[in-house]
Amino acid sequence: MAGEINIVYPSQYETEVLLKDGSRMRLRPIKREDIERWLAFISRLSPRTKYLRFHHIPVLGREDAIRFCTVDYKDTFAFVAEMLRGQREDIVAIGRYYRLPKKSTAEVAFVIEDSYQGRGIGTRLMEWLANVARDSGITDFEASVLAENEEMMTVFRDYGFHIISRLEEGEYYVTFPIARTRRVVKKEEERERISTLASLSFILSPRSIAVIGASRSPDTIGNLFFECLMKSGFSGVVYPVNPKAEAVMSVKAYPSVLDIPGKVDLAVIIVPAQFVVKVADECGGKDVRALIVISDGFREVGKEGAAREEELRYVTLGHGMRLVGPNCMGVINTEPAVKMNASFSPYYPPHGNIGFLSQSGAMGLAILDYARKFNMGISSFVSVGNRADISSNDLLQYWEQDPATRVILLYLESFGNPRKFGRIARRVSAIKPIVAVKSGTTAAGSRAASSHTGALATSEIASEALFRQAGIIKVGIMAELFDVAILLANQPVPKGRRVAILTNGGGPGVLAADACENNGLILPQFSSGTQHKLASIIKRISSFFNPLDVTAGATQDEFSAVLKVLAGDKDFDAAIVLAIPPTIVPSEAMGNAIRQAAPAFKRNEKPLLACLMGREGSARNLVAGSNCIPCYDFPEDAVSALAKVAGYGELLTRPKGTIPRIRGIKRERACRIVKSALTRTARRPLWLSAEEIAELVNCYGIRITETLVARTAAEAANLASRTGFPVAIKLASSTIVHKTDVGGVILDLKSESEVKSAFGNIKARLIEIGRQQEMEGVTVQRMVTGGIEAIVGVIEDPSFGPLIMFGLGGIYAELLKDVAVRLHPLTDLDARELISSIKMAKLFQGFRGTPVSDTEALEDLLLRLSALVEDIPQISELDFNPVKVMPLEEGYWVVDARIMLR
Repeated sequence: MAGEINIVYPSQYETEVLLKDGSRMRLRPIKREDIERWLAFISRLSPRTKYLRFHHIPVLGREDAIRFCTVDYKDTFAFVAEMLRGQREDIVAIGRYYRLPKKSTAEVAFVIEDSYQGRGIGTRLMEWLANVARDSGITDFEASVLAENEEMMTVFRDYGFHIISRLEEGEYYVTFPIARTRRVVKKEEERERISTLASLSFILSPRSIAVIGASRSPDTIGNLFFECLMKSGFSGVVYPVNPKAEAVMSVKAYPSVLDIPGKVDLAVIIVPAQFVVKVADECGGKDVRALIVISDGFREVGKEGAAREEELRYVTLGHGMRLVGPNCMGVINTEPAVKMNASFSPYYPPHGNIGFLSQSGAMGLAILDYARKFNMGISSFVSVGNRADISSNDLLQYWEQDPATRVILLYLESFGNPRKFGRIARRVSAIKPIVAVKSGTTAAGSRAASSHTGALATSEIASEALFRQAGIIKVGIMAELFDVAILLANQPVPKGRRVAILTNGGGPGVLAADACENNGLILPQFSSGTQHKLASIIKRISSFFNPLDVTAGATQDEFSAVLKVLAGDKDFDAAIVLAIPPTIVPSEAMGNAIRQAAPAFKRNEKPLLACLMGREGSARNLVAGSNCIPCYDFPEDAVSALAKVAGYGELLTRPKGTIPRIRGIKRERACRIVKSALTRTARRPLWLSAEEIAELVNCYGIRITETLVARTAAEAANLASRTGFPVAIKLASSTIVHKTDVGGVILDLKSESEVKSAFGNIKARLIEIGRQQEMEGVTVQRMVTGGIEAIVGVIEDPSFGPLIMFGLGGIYAELLKDVAVRLHPLTDLDARELISSIKMAKLFQGFRGTPVSDTEALEDLLLRLSALVEDIPQISELDFNPVKVMPLEEGYWVVDARIMLR
């Protein structure tokens, strides 16, 4: 039809949410095609529900359905909540808003099918309507609510918004701003935690489990799984499901999950991949609350498997079930009240305080074997497999609230939602340490990029930044993961980096001292008071240094007494004991000495580590009452673990930093510049011109050298004369990124004739390589002399979002690769640490007589850049290279800049 507006369905708003009872639900924007489902939904509403929504009991027909299902997704918007009923997908709730004429306010309304009320659906609809409304420039919601509709008023009051209401003639008139204030964010996070805990309780603490695919045949996963579950002494009810068996391991079997007489909290599916979706649908019909899919043959095997996995997601979400897997090995909960080995691991670990997540099933088996062998106590273990639903984000929130878990370990191969992961991990790591090893970090996975920043800010560097900003202890190999975990699980976090080393052999002490220096630990020497105490214990030694070698002849009592002195010495934050294989003193004596001193370290809240070298060392379990002293095979292992834990201790006490409000920013003007650039051409991605870049960064107070554009040699000479010599001439091109590579940069030109010659040389070089059509002219800049060349950049990572990079710059930036990255947005502390964390940071402090650089101005540049990225999300890559960092109080100059929009 002529003049009809083409309305595009906003698929980006399709989402899935967790309700407060732990079930899942799909939310999506309403569509014109929903007319029949809308009519069916209205027909199922009770008269009271209709009355509360419409303030009378209306008779609604097809014309009403067309009107309610037709929205423009901006000024009018509606979400529907869906659930599967058999093979039919029904609407069970609707939330909508209407923008009021010529206002930034919208009227909001909700209606929920009677049988689904009280589960938190209205609150979730409110959350997503507010998200969409904010995107559309709406700032406030208002609603009319009947006084008797207390349920709806509770949704409004409890959400976190500042509610203003007045009661007139039996109706509440409610208004509230929908900005995401700190209170709103806190409330949303709390609801998310409650929902996650409720949903995971059916997985980690079920009252009944159906094992679909339990087998009587030996050497099958179905047989091994059921055997492991039975042997663990699970406290609940177990139902084997096998249509070809009357019983499995003497437990009555059922042909189908639908034939089980009792309720089923958790179903474990171990059937061929082609039958998994059908079985999952049957579980939904049985009102099973959660699934663990052990079966493989999904996304990991290619397109057909990926399609099967998407169908599995669809079915489980439609029935509101949580899903672990597919292609996983299961879960374990060692809590004595549960005692559940719902996995095919024959290794059931001892009960302890470590929560463990593994993305790899094979690694999971090795992990559990190691935990059992070295008596490392596990609270719960989850193998997440393909992460079709449950991921590390869910488990972090569970372990955050789990009193049985003190330490969290993660083996990750990839991130699901890194931004959400970072937000949750930052909160959790403040109360419980998180140790992670991430595989897949080699250069083979690096992106191909068109800017210096894109080439330097690799996914591995992004992972490092995420872990650091989230307070996660990152380790490189599995051995380190266990070394750190054993320390955190059994000893306090040190208050600093000062270490005392006690040994009965000189060689190990030297190795430990070297390792301490390499890992940033400090070895203070003993005070005169401490030396006097030590001299009274060991009279055969005349001088006392750290590391302290008491020789192989030290007795058990001497060793123990020295350790007790070190425990009470306020000059040390931790102690490491190194014992060589026994010669004179029996081997058991060294262990006894460490056990005797352990209570003194506990009283003083200091960690004590041991290294019992030799074959017997690693097999020993030094238990002293309720204390366990971690033992390591070699001094370097102990030192490395302690250094990582000390770093975590520093993160706990580090100020959080703030995102400053920068005055004088011209946001509206900047948005107009970007909008204008995107409308002048359809080319994407789009590199901004030199004039557009200068105008844009000036809106944010970023100091960029005056950049003038010349189309001809004569114009370039004239502009250079006006600017003042010497000048730099650079190729102006929206397609050639690295101008130096094509001879497009000529510096220190001192006359008009030199400028004209330079223009001609650049043009001639482009003709030589056949790219003369890409030359749009040249830029003319005043030469900036002195200062240190840095690079500042931004890259929009598809997983992590905007990354802000800082490092040594110039033409050798990609060769030196001395850069650091932080995730946007930057706090003032992030900006400071970004500068100080590169290897060559001392250059800015005044190295060998050079002037101290104006790093305070550099911090200001980084914060202004972060503000620019926040306001202009179309920026996908940005390079300021070089940035000339001038001496103290002289600021900086951005000499060359590239900005790409998408």
